[in-house]
Amino acid sequence: MTDAGTPPCPPQARPPQEDDDEVALALASVRQAIRQAEAEAGRAAGAVTLVAVSKTQPAARLEAALAAGQRVFGENRVQEAAAKWPALRARFPDLELHLIGPLQTNKVRDAVALFDVIETVDRPRLATALAAEMAASGRRPRCYLEVNTGEEPQKAGVVPTGLEALLTACRDGYRLPVTGLMAIPPHDEDPALHFALLADLARRHGLAEISMGMSGDFPLAVRFGATHVRVGTAIFGHRPVPAC
Repeated sequence: MTDAGTPPCPPQARPPQEDDDEVALALASVRQAIRQAEAEAGRAAGAVTLVAVSKTQPAARLEAALAAGQRVFGENRVQEAAAKWPALRARFPDLELHLIGPLQTNKVRDAVALFDVIETVDRPRLATALAAEMAASGRRPRCYLEVNTGEEPQKAGVVPTGLEALLTACRDGYRLPVTGLMAIPPHDEDPALHFALLADLARRHGLAEISMGMSGDFPLAVRFGATHVRVGTAIFGHRPVPAC
């Protein structure tokens, strides 16, 4: 019996097989929704890459996604990714890891060593650190510039009017392998406006990769030209509540 006012312990975690089945079914559903959105937009099947957002998810769910054939994953934190992905990469060498969270300059060395795509380049100081580490290590993960399409002061990302200057510096000054743009629209605005803006910016600047769209709006992002969608909750569900 629990003390008065103390909530009861949550139910125990599901058995591993149940976890495996749920993740596999969810992945199949998301993939089907992507294919349908591609077809409705007149795009080729397979034009969009699913980035399974695995931040905070336990090992059992990652294993289930890998068993179901998923190979592209997104992580928010360098330290968390470093703790769980190197061993999995040894078993699945075709993994592609995307950093989709903010990157501090003191984590650049680890990020360059671990990730294949860094989606959150947003300032010259970070670009300088990335260029130095890529030159030192010889490893050159693809880079996306993060655009703050809503110009929200609390969010990371370069504002649209500052994109050209940052892109020129990254390409010509720092020689970074910039291949795309990424954005997270404001949660209280129509994402279509922001998807259209990001796609237009990518076209104007000759960037082939566009990372936009999450669990609640990825089919819309596909219709606006996303090449990568970042989907977490729709695949893995919410992180289990810690045991009492």
